Amino acid sequence: MSFYFIRKVCYRKNLVLVVLTISQSVLAQQFSKAQILSDLAYLKKSLKETHFNLYAYTTNEAFNRNYHKVRQNIKKDSFTSLDAKKIFQQVVSAVNNGHTRVPFPIPEYITYAQNGGTLFPLEVAIEDGNALVRKNWSSNTNITTGSELLSINGKHIKKVFEKVYPQISAERLYFKHAQLENLSLPRFYWLAYGEQQSYEVEILVDGQRLKYTLKPINTIEDFEMKRDDILKHDRHLSFLKKATAYIRPGDFGGDLELFKHFIDSSFIEIKNKNSENLIVDLRNHSGGDDAFGDYLVSYIADKPFKWASRFQLKTSKALKDHTRKHQDTIQAYWQSVLSHKDGEIYDYEFDNYRPQPSSKRFKGKVYVLVNRQSYSQSTVTASQIKDYGWGTVVGEETAEFPNLYASIYSYNLPKTGIKVEVSKGKIERVNGIDTGKGLMPEIEIKDHLLDDKDEILEKLLNRI
Repeated sequence: MSFYFIRKVCYRKNLVLVVLTISQSVLAQQFSKAQILSDLAYLKKSLKETHFNLYAYTTNEAFNRNYHKVRQNIKKDSFTSLDAKKIFQQVVSAVNNGHTRVPFPIPEYITYAQNGGTLFPLEVAIEDGNALVRKNWSSNTNITTGSELLSINGKHIKKVFEKVYPQISAERLYFKHAQLENLSLPRFYWLAYGEQQSYEVEILVDGQRLKYTLKPINTIEDFEMKRDDILKHDRHLSFLKKATAYIRPGDFGGDLELFKHFIDSSFIEIKNKNSENLIVDLRNHSGGDDAFGDYLVSYIADKPFKWASRFQLKTSKALKDHTRKHQDTIQAYWQSVLSHKDGEIYDYEFDNYRPQPSSKRFKGKVYVLVNRQSYSQSTVTASQIKDYGWGTVVGEETAEFPNLYASIYSYNLPKTGIKVEVSKGKIERVNGIDTGKGLMPEIEIKDHLLDDKDEILEKLLNRI
């Protein structure tokens, strides 16, 4: 379930009833201290057994220190599912891996929203470490786009973020900030601080520090129904000036055959228009499955290719149990999981992906747009195109790394049933180089999220 789903829920009454039934039962759940402590211990043990490399971005000492700190703060006798998810995520986020997480508590959020819950009314973009107002959903028109948010309810914005950070799984602050922009400060503020009756904010405008009292906004009518998500899920093809085709392929997930149909028909039209340049827009992209990215790449590739130079998996008893219950064990991939010893790390070889016939392929100049909101497989696909030399990457450094600890699978904690997602694999980019950075563009253009102006696309078209 995603935040994109929330809008559908609020428009369609039958879905509202389903979600209300589910989320009300979630809200009614209560867990004892003993259950929380038991699952906390299980969580620690299971992460060490199932994660490909738990200490890739932390140390054993730091992880254990954080675990004991979280454990010592469990003092109540009864906990809601929201309480429990926040507790467990504090442990999981210390792994510093974006693909290892307790997912954002969407059922609890929907329940809160449907029961008249309210939110903080300002969204931010984080530029050069500063929180700049991106959207103002309050009634105060004095707070303009680009104003710097300095504090909320007497807490400096950096202190506010410090309380939010443990609820975000990411390898580094740049990645945490990207997710804070994407999932939004109003939602994360609710998660970290709960509902507030009012918000005292300090704003910096033209060198002046100004203070305002803002009323909370209704979660559904004043926020979810008015805003557009930063991530773009739709598919789009258009033709721009200078014989340039522009394609936004949409999510790398869902119905693969429908995706292939869109790509097939798009490249037929691109060929018919005699386009000399192709812009593939992977900005604001949620990522997904390599099968989607590879099919897109097959239309610009001139030889058989792979999406990674090396792909490794770690198997475990828990992964094997999950595989037997949920996967097709006839497939070679899942057979490999079952055939290796618990805890064993091994290489899995994917077959080369074949390009489209020469008559179908695009043979002009290819530009791939990325930004800090290019997640997971979109970063991998952009890096794949760059490493094979099939296109030029344009935009800003991605928050996600092109070398990923990913290949997620999920399991449920035994006492609370709360879902945990964990990285069982490691993906190494095509050129095999790990710089410890995101994917770096060859043509760097900053993407400001403060307005609707498309700086990256406009500047690239001028350059073309």
